[in-house]
Amino acid sequence: MIPPAAILTDIEGTTTPIAFVHEVLFPYARARMASWCAVHRDDPVVGEVARLAGGAPVVETLLGWMDRDEKITALKTIQGMIWAEGYAKGEIKGVLYPDVPPALLRWARAGVRLFVYSSGSEAAQRLIFGHAEAGDFARLFQGFFDTRVGQKRAARSYADICRGANIQAGEFLFLSDVEAELDAAAEAGLMTCQLVRAADGTVASARHRVAGDFGQVAALFGLPRGG
Repeated sequence: MIPPAAILTDIEGTTTPIAFVHEVLFPYARARMASWCAVHRDDPVVGEVARLAGGAPVVETLLGWMDRDEKITALKTIQGMIWAEGYAKGEIKGVLYPDVPPALLRWARAGVRLFVYSSGSEAAQRLIFGHAEAGDFARLFQGFFDTRVGQKRAARSYADICRGANIQAGEFLFLSDVEAELDAAAEAGLMTCQLVRAADGTVASARHRVAGDFGQVAALFGLPRGG
């Protein structure tokens, strides 16, 4: 097998425990949403929320979107801006599964190009890797993609990422815990692997190769491991 030239990774449930997102990041943003919007009421992104809300209160709309885990770019942008303040104050530290940092370092040193694709905003992605407990890993990535490129369950999104990264689809390996996202990536021609993390209760797919951690990903796809 020829190893992938590039890796595109999801975050939640793949590099990072779902619990960190839902039990740390989301509550942090929720508790500060009203005060943040009051201070930044003239920010264009707040105006975009008001437009989408169609007359409903902005904060109420944002909290409703959070309750339903809506993948709305304006919401994700605001969450990322709130988290940026938390990271800057040292109130938040990014959490990565223990197998992730050494694997990312090995792959980057071996010349494998690394990218992120998450429903969280690009800024939020950079923060979680850049302020990780294990150090700054944002520097290892050559690109970050969010819902501005398209929805994660649409094959076109992955085709557009390949064009943007100037990498052939067949050379790209997409890592995610969500079967429907892997289906979309495979439709676009990418290699795929599902991360089945025991702590996250992920149900293994019958349509994609599965791995319990990044070490197993390396073994399955001929990527550098160990050492």
